Amino acid sequence: MPFEFADPFPVTASAAAGKDELWLLGQPPLNDYLDVVARDLAGGERRRDEIIRDWRQANDHLAGLEKTEAGLADRIRCRKLPKDMRPLAEDLRQQDFFRETFDRVATTIEMVELDRIVVSQRHVTLPFVQDLAAGLDGAATGADLFRFCQPVNRRDAAVECRRLGHDRFAFLSDSTDLRYHETTLLRPHRVSGLRRCGPVAGIVGVVVGHGSNFLSGIRWGKRIVLHNGYHRATAMRMAGIAFAPVIVQTVSRRDELEAVAASAVVDDPAFYYRASRPPLLKDFFDPRTSTVLPVRRKRKMIEVRFSVTEIDIEDL
Repeated sequence: MPFEFADPFPVTASAAAGKDELWLLGQPPLNDYLDVVARDLAGGERRRDEIIRDWRQANDHLAGLEKTEAGLADRIRCRKLPKDMRPLAEDLRQQDFFRETFDRVATTIEMVELDRIVVSQRHVTLPFVQDLAAGLDGAATGADLFRFCQPVNRRDAAVECRRLGHDRFAFLSDSTDLRYHETTLLRPHRVSGLRRCGPVAGIVGVVVGHGSNFLSGIRWGKRIVLHNGYHRATAMRMAGIAFAPVIVQTVSRRDELEAVAASAVVDDPAFYYRASRPPLLKDFFDPRTSTVLPVRRKRKMIEVRFSVTEIDIEDL
């Protein structure tokens, strides 16, 4: 069911100075939340005691949920894909992005209940979520929903590439999804338009770009932790959609988790997979466990540096 409380996420007057982010409130550690408010909040200062009071009230409510909703994450409902989604799922499996991203552990595509999926990311950009939710047509087919969750034809945010010096390059984007992928050795025939001062033996390439952008989660035991696609998952929940097609990677031990999960989950797997009541996606829609913060706008930058060393080595 869609949320029922009236106008829970009004657009604030501070939007010109920053962007509204929807934050989970009351989740530990408190110091992390205080740092965010002190460093990133736009549109005025807030008293520290008021910030801690709001956080404490949410934390007290979560303590109650540990009793009333204990084990709720273990009862997440999953279903097989409906027939109209299955051909799209098979096509997705043939994509290079899919094969390169999900080649480590057993992977399925299932209809997963959104409310009970565990979340490790504490915030989403509210205007973006609202725009996505507004674009979800109530008459959309299952195929439309699948393409929304697992986009193959995509339009990523623009990336500016700048040379900062003879050994420094910068990549800038409005998207927080910008990331370093890998460093690889390329053969000359694989690079076109190369300016050559002589015969080329090899080329070292540092690969920077966006993530695969598929809606995915990681299952261990009975629980699923949302891994990627937080804005789309939140938008669907906002639009009243209860189940979504999710790529589910299944792990059975910590070593496998380290190969596929985000650092927050790897650093504290017991909290997400064993705690009686971990943070759930539905907590974003409870005014007792969430808050809207006007946060200063930021851009993501990745800087790449390199060094070259020439050494004469004598044969032994």
